[in-house]
Amino acid sequence: MGWNNTSILLALLLSGIVFQSVAQDDSEELLLHHIESLLEETDGMETDHASLSEQLEWLHAHPVNLNSATRADLRQLFMLNEIQIHNLLQHIGDHGRLVSIYELQTIEAFDLQTIRSVLPFVTVDTRDDTRHFRLENLFSDGENVFFMRYQRLLEEQKGFSPAGPGDDEEKPDTRYAGSPYRLYTRYRYTYYRNISLGFTAEKDPGEEFFRGSQPKGFDFYSAHLHLRDLGRLKAFSAGDFQVQFGQGLCLWTGLTFGKSSEAIGIKKNGQGLRQYTAVDENNFMRGLGATVAVGQFEITTFYSGKRRDATIAQSDETQDGVPVISSLRQSGLHRTPGELEGKNAVRETIIGGNVTYQGAQAAIGLTVCKMKLEADFRRNLSFYNQFDFSSNQSACVSIDYNYLARNVSFFGETALSGNGRMAFLNGLMVGLHPMVSLSMAHRRYDKAYQAPLSAAFGENTRVQNEEGLYVGLAIRPSPRLRLSFFADHFRFPWMKYRVHMPGQGSDYLLNIHYRPARNVELIARYRRKSKPLNTNEPAMIRHTLQANRTQYRLHVGFPFTPSLSMRNRLEVMRYHHGETKQKGYLLYTDILYRNPGSPIALTIRYALFGTCGFDSRIYAYEHDVLYAFSFPFYSDKGSRTYLLARYRVHRQVDLYARLAQTWYANRDSVGSGLDLIEGNTRTELKVQVRLRF
Repeated sequence: MGWNNTSILLALLLSGIVFQSVAQDDSEELLLHHIESLLEETDGMETDHASLSEQLEWLHAHPVNLNSATRADLRQLFMLNEIQIHNLLQHIGDHGRLVSIYELQTIEAFDLQTIRSVLPFVTVDTRDDTRHFRLENLFSDGENVFFMRYQRLLEEQKGFSPAGPGDDEEKPDTRYAGSPYRLYTRYRYTYYRNISLGFTAEKDPGEEFFRGSQPKGFDFYSAHLHLRDLGRLKAFSAGDFQVQFGQGLCLWTGLTFGKSSEAIGIKKNGQGLRQYTAVDENNFMRGLGATVAVGQFEITTFYSGKRRDATIAQSDETQDGVPVISSLRQSGLHRTPGELEGKNAVRETIIGGNVTYQGAQAAIGLTVCKMKLEADFRRNLSFYNQFDFSSNQSACVSIDYNYLARNVSFFGETALSGNGRMAFLNGLMVGLHPMVSLSMAHRRYDKAYQAPLSAAFGENTRVQNEEGLYVGLAIRPSPRLRLSFFADHFRFPWMKYRVHMPGQGSDYLLNIHYRPARNVELIARYRRKSKPLNTNEPAMIRHTLQANRTQYRLHVGFPFTPSLSMRNRLEVMRYHHGETKQKGYLLYTDILYRNPGSPIALTIRYALFGTCGFDSRIYAYEHDVLYAFSFPFYSDKGSRTYLLARYRVHRQVDLYARLAQTWYANRDSVGSGLDLIEGNTRTELKVQVRLRF
């Protein structure tokens, strides 16, 4: 079956190289590649990607007015780097307000691809944006959005099946307590960019609903009130919120990105206080926060107090009645008695603040933060993790800076954790030529640096035990051709999980993006990453060998008509670690129907894949219903198909439906443990409604 279909798809893929067609708006295509590039580095980790979708949807509905935008407003457009933002503000300061969006072509460092990708989220308006807040305006000009989503697997998983003769009835963790569907609902009121008020609620598959352990319905509730740009009050948050400062060495909650094919976009732009509307049940703030402007200074302070999930280390308590925990949980799942035991097991209190001076070309900020757990935290320590955070409190202080000198942007942060260990990150972005941009960053994170609320640029998932030098280069030899390259060399001074001795590694990427016509694109990519990993040999003292992953990608996109387009991709993965050698491939075709005059939008994908094992798995971004996210990996051998449909019932009512199925040619079952499916298919259904009023 597989090779006949593969030949057909390969022919379609190669035909796109010479396919000519009529013009269409390609800004969505450019943006999707940008998003996929940012998300690829997460490698499928459980992070809050839905907030990215929400931010883009919000910006699309409320485009930034470039003539009145501040530096903070422009930093929300993650398609722009610091040099482009500076050049835009300087251009407006020197020449006055923009007359047309096409004037961006005259600003240095703005190439056509950047302009096209940012177009859906910006506007040029010469009118004054000043607003007078009146009660009647809050009702007449405010926007309300309500979501409801239903999601479930159509096949039965073991956790939802009746207990069998081989199950121990005295062990309640052998089955899930709740129903197999996921429910998600949210409401949000917004008044321009100044007011956001709303709530979010979610029930995961396997969790009970209005019964048993969940008599109040949903397992997770979140609510927020966020005010912004009200005179000297730059921001105010009550309820659930996020905090982001500096380069993330000390304090950064919410979604973050690292390396990507954009190559030079490595600088973080912390947005201070932000509303929280996602469903990560542990990594957010709950309390109060405010930012006040005093001259050129912005002063932020916040308090957060909430209960969070943890693993109970022992059933009894210490002598003073404080619970004993061995880890802080991240999944947010509460389906079995064992998972419920750790729900809201410990109270977490976080206090902190930031003072930032913002000048015309320079900014410097001071961040302080302290976290305290009302528990006796006794991590299960081993040789490799003996320097990890294992206490009931942590603290950190950092200084971050940003300085612009002509076409060079210097940035960095220096942080000190409560145990006296330090972390450094310093970098620069420079426009070497109107067609050439360069970025560099050096990082050094002590092996014992402890900042549980950090999220900074690096190879590790935590800011700890890493040194590295990154160099990125973007070249635009013509408006239709863009070359991106990065090289990252890093070392780990201490042991890591599955790496029982210090080691070093490297990461190289070359990306070629060519657009022979405005509506035709060709992307070729090569990436090779090498990292140390323990050998599989059964020995008392293990040694490490380099685990090498090499990726080749060819992507072609073109339209059939102004409303119907196709994307095709071939990706090959090679993995080598000692005696282990694996290969894998992914081949897919997307058909997209987009017609502004039609209430219907469709996306269809058919993919074939084959890998020799999990180490040669391949990730691929997928379209999903609004505010949902899909970035699955392809492993073993089989095919995957999905259909996404959106129907606009009314200007204020949208319906979404998505059906996705993975078929495995070499399996009799899918998954493991309580998620085990007897059979070789896995089918997921999502249905969603959005109301705007």
